[in-house]
Amino acid sequence: MLRRGMVLMLACAGVIGGLWLAQGLSQQGPRERARPGAEARQPRGRQRTAEAQRRRDERMREQLGATEAEWTKVLKPRIDKVQTLQRQMRGGFRGRRPRRAEGAAEGAARPEQSDVEKKTAALRNLLDDEASGAAAIKAALGALRKAREKTQKELDAARKKLQEVVTVRQEAQLVLTGVLD
Repeated sequence: MLRRGMVLMLACAGVIGGLWLAQGLSQQGPRERARPGAEARQPRGRQRTAEAQRRRDERMREQLGATEAEWTKVLKPRIDKVQTLQRQMRGGFRGRRPRRAEGAAEGAARPEQSDVEKKTAALRNLLDDEASGAAAIKAALGALRKAREKTQKELDAARKKLQEVVTVRQEAQLVLTGVLD
């Protein structure tokens, strides 16, 4: 009797252990799930950025309830223009110096800088140089403000062009996402 109980207990333990092992082996890690049958390697640099941008665009298209044609031909170009001008208003980067893209060579070309970005960099360089005089800093600050005013006018015009083609619901969604004011 004791022997039969022991065998039954060992059989149950074996079955439970086998099920536990099978469950553990059937679960794949995040890399295998993301790209079945492909190399378990994450995209780098621009590929990662492009994929993230594609996902953001798709999410925004869905939020706006736009058809693929409406999104591609009408909304996306205008939204991109507004977002580009918004980035330029911030000087291209948020208070930090721009870093070289991951995997980019030391001498790799960067995208063309806007006027605001150039004026921001010039002012930052003057501030970094302890020998810079007040007159030079004041002139650079004035040039930056003038460039920002020009970009703000362009941004206002781009927002107006976008507002002309969206519904009230889409406009509200764009206000919530920060594209429109």
